[in-house]
Amino acid sequence: MQETKLNCQGLACPQPVLKCKEIIQDKQPNRLLIVVDNQAAQVNVSRFLNKQAYQVLSVKENQGLITLTAESNTRHRQTESAGPDIESNQQLPEANSQTDNQLVLITSDVMGHGDDDLGSKLMHNLIATLPEMGTALWRIILINGGVKLAIAGSPVLDKLKALEEEGISILVCGTCLDHFHLLEENQVGETTNMLDVVTSLQLASKVIKV
Repeated sequence: MQETKLNCQGLACPQPVLKCKEIIQDKQPNRLLIVVDNQAAQVNVSRFLNKQAYQVLSVKENQGLITLTAESNTRHRQTESAGPDIESNQQLPEANSQTDNQLVLITSDVMGHGDDDLGSKLMHNLIATLPEMGTALWRIILINGGVKLAIAGSPVLDKLKALEEEGISILVCGTCLDHFHLLEENQVGETTNMLDVVTSLQLASKVIKV
């Protein structure tokens, strides 16, 4: 069985995913061994491999390095039903009267500057009001301090979960979660990488930054 090893130590997001994408396109190996050095990369690479019809067989950690072993498994190809992704080469449908594919980019757990208590209340009100966008709302992306809205104990966690249940795609930056030591605390959406973020910004019909 053809086996390819890929060393992604020290690579910042989204380089580990891009390296995997490149080697799969060029060599289509039957088995892949990928070495990363942080949990965010592990999550992002695992998610990418699943989309590319690779099954992650094992994840081993030793002295700060994480080795993922994956095998090609075309019978179990997975796709994202929530929207487009450069990793799976999906295409976003054209905007129409039913859906405008609007994206809300949330960069903090508070809204505005001056008083964080007020900012927290405003953010709570914003999340609670997002359903008023109707079918125009396609995806929510949480980056930087915005990822704190997706963790256990967040005052808006239930509202985000309700949006997700309604079919709204929610992406949560893995690098940001890792930075705040919250990777294991994420309770909603998909942990994602900068490749997904950039692609989503490109394909959205409108971006609302908060």
